[in-house]
Amino acid sequence: MDYKRSILGLLLSVGLLWGCGKQGDSEGDILFAQGNYKEAVDAYTERLSTKPKDVDALYSRGRAYEELGDLEKAKQDFEAGFKLDPKNIQLLLSLSNLYQKQDNFERSLLYADYAVEVPGAPATAYFMKGRAMHQLGKTDEALKEYSTAIKMDDKYGQAYYYRGVLKYATKKQKSACADFRTASSLKYKAADQAIEKYCQ
Repeated sequence: MDYKRSILGLLLSVGLLWGCGKQGDSEGDILFAQGNYKEAVDAYTERLSTKPKDVDALYSRGRAYEELGDLEKAKQDFEAGFKLDPKNIQLLLSLSNLYQKQDNFERSLLYADYAVEVPGAPATAYFMKGRAMHQLGKTDEALKEYSTAIKMDDKYGQAYYYRGVLKYATKKQKSACADFRTASSLKYKAADQAIEKYCQ
């Protein structure tokens, strides 16, 4: 799905921007970058056998498990890392995203709330909070969080799209279509379908 692929891409970008990980420094990172997720898990596991409190390795192994579709093991690693480093933005956003995938929107919101409290939190944290609130039917709050994400990053096509979806659902068609068109101009593909369906 567009949403899941975009969020995973954003999480990887956030990790690189925040510099929390050591991409390219370990065998696991190289294997992960090559798409060899099972082998990456083995490499991170070996690293954790001697450094069990290595938050970067826990996060990275969790991401590898996530790519393999093992969300329970991913969650275990993310939560273990969170206990060691409760302000780690990568872990917080990954937990929020993982609980979104499992339709546990209350837990997704909990970790998104933690994320926005981290000084210098990125626009993605507010977007994730908006997504959880959207799913929980908290319309006004979700609109506010999407708008905050857009204010922080005016090239955030996905945030424009979901804000448009929410506006359309609340009978604000003109404003919704403006958001869909902006999202489309920013190459968020789902927006093109929304324009064709709702804005002709």
